Amino acid sequence: MSDKDEDVQLEARLAEQDAFEPPEAFVEQANVADESIYEEFEAEWPDCWEQAAALLDWTEGYDQVLDDSNPPFFEWFTGGELNASANCLDRHLDERGDEPAIEWVGEPTDEANRTYTYEELHREVNEFAAALRELGVGEDDVVTLYMPMIPELPIAMLACARLGAPHSVVFAGFSADALATRMNAADSEYLVTANGYYRRGDALDHYEKTSEGLAGVDHEVSDVVVVDRLGDDDHGHALDSNEHDYDGLVADHDGATVDPVARDAEDMLFLMYTSGTTGKPKGVKHTTGGYLSWAAWTSQAVLDVKPDDTYFCSADIGWITGHSYIVYGPLALGTTSLMYEGTPDHPDRDRLWQIIDDYDVTQLYTAPTAIRAFMKWGEQYPDRHDLSSLRLLGTVGEPINPRAWKWYYKHVGDEECPVVDTWWQTETGGMMVTTLPGVKTMKPGSAGPALPGVDVQIVDAAGEAVEPGQAGYLTVQKPWPGMLRTLYRNDERYVDEYWAEYSDTDSDDPSDWVYFPEDGAKLDDDGYITVLGRVDDVINVSGHRLGTMEIESAIVGVEGVAEAAVVGGDHDLKGEAVYAYVITEDGYEEGEDLRERIVAGVEDAIGPIARPEQVVFTPELPKTRSGKIMRRLLEDIANGEGLGNTSTLRNPEVVEDIQQQVDD
Repeated sequence: MSDKDEDVQLEARLAEQDAFEPPEAFVEQANVADESIYEEFEAEWPDCWEQAAALLDWTEGYDQVLDDSNPPFFEWFTGGELNASANCLDRHLDERGDEPAIEWVGEPTDEANRTYTYEELHREVNEFAAALRELGVGEDDVVTLYMPMIPELPIAMLACARLGAPHSVVFAGFSADALATRMNAADSEYLVTANGYYRRGDALDHYEKTSEGLAGVDHEVSDVVVVDRLGDDDHGHALDSNEHDYDGLVADHDGATVDPVARDAEDMLFLMYTSGTTGKPKGVKHTTGGYLSWAAWTSQAVLDVKPDDTYFCSADIGWITGHSYIVYGPLALGTTSLMYEGTPDHPDRDRLWQIIDDYDVTQLYTAPTAIRAFMKWGEQYPDRHDLSSLRLLGTVGEPINPRAWKWYYKHVGDEECPVVDTWWQTETGGMMVTTLPGVKTMKPGSAGPALPGVDVQIVDAAGEAVEPGQAGYLTVQKPWPGMLRTLYRNDERYVDEYWAEYSDTDSDDPSDWVYFPEDGAKLDDDGYITVLGRVDDVINVSGHRLGTMEIESAIVGVEGVAEAAVVGGDHDLKGEAVYAYVITEDGYEEGEDLRERIVAGVEDAIGPIARPEQVVFTPELPKTRSGKIMRRLLEDIANGEGLGNTSTLRNPEVVEDIQQQVDD
């Protein structure tokens, strides 16, 4: 039989297969390989989470695993004290000091690459922490980090954590307005940024955008630290009186040490702003003890991270995935975490496979968006490289379809690597639904069961559990250590957005409080959960959540736009893409000029990630008799589907007009 015939037969077998057992070689070495962990955690809950806390070093032991006396403001490991920076660095120095903590792969050429051993990373974190302290940063001061994927970003995060100062990372791809909005919301007086970074070989000016954002901050910004990524001695501009060169600050504090500040388990470690349905980003508050233990435990149990691994998560640290699974989880376990500045297709479409080959990467954790792109490009690119060092594959950010799962399993993992399809969100702090790779059968397209100790139920609109095979709403019935504690300075919104739907909000009984992440899902006979996507007004673009209200506000802010409605539509690579339906003001002409200004307005207000895939001009939007926009119909149009029932509309004729424009 020829190699081609064997390949065709293999593809046919994979296409028919709907379940895959973990490879025996993986099970033999897995961190978790005993299925009894599910029953054990259920029987011992919540004390089961002492196993997660035991992965950390505590300067003061905790008194209680869970304080549920004031739901939904649950507290974990109360009375305990620790420092996240010390847990990620100091405690590894004796055994791992000379081993790489971070392998950084930069652009435009490999000569930009840097390796930081644990000793070197510890040294620079201390020096930068000393510099920040001299600038006035102290406990509970929120420091904003507006930085690309360069080593100075995790260094700054760990330096802040060392001082007990929460950090607020703003994705470098976000706009100047987004930076100002987040600094204003956090009342942040300190900023660490960079003069630029590289993307597909081009040097991008980041400082100009930073300066524009700072102009929109409504309070005094005490100090700005600028990293010289582009190699300009003057950063491409003269530094203002309150601006400081990062390298100069570190050099001025050469050899300095900063004792890690003991933080209460419930003290804030960081803020992360995420999109909401109101158009105003939500400041998700994560705390030191619960979050760090959750990031470490899930990294060990699900990603099978070990100290001698070289682990590669391709996310950006500007998102929660990068926080939990590039910085805090892997470094808390003392492994080598690989960071990549660039894109998967530069200088060629085999870039990720080249990195895996060069660094003997053991785990790859990436997004279905990327996997769909890899499929489109073809298996010849991974086939160019030796990927045999890989032990585990993972996906994150959105559901992955079975075809993409099987392609990943075969062409990247050579059918030797389990694939963990993980569901979680910014607010959960880490993974919630996925298979344990050394224990559970994998089902392509299904994330898997809830993790041990995590109580996920799929319910109907009344909160009753649905039968297997039926769709419903994903809910979490018990608290977990990695959960957000509240929304920054907005406890009321925290309750309304996450708990009110299925909870008795007048009850003091913690069992009456149910967390609702606003995702739809269905359950099969084996208890495996397939996540169906968002049920609120949030679009998941390439695994990144964008609020429709925020995008609509940006569009309406463009001169000549009277009204706009934004929905998500299916996209082959992104999963979902932004589709905008726009009504112009009287006297303004529909056309390419306005369309370009709308796209530019969205990019300026939010960033290129929110760029509309299509802008459709319409004289009206489909609305109910009460005036509510029927977004379902706009989604149907974007997806090229049948329109279904339009009888509830006050203007049903407009739907066909919009559809005709899209078809044209």
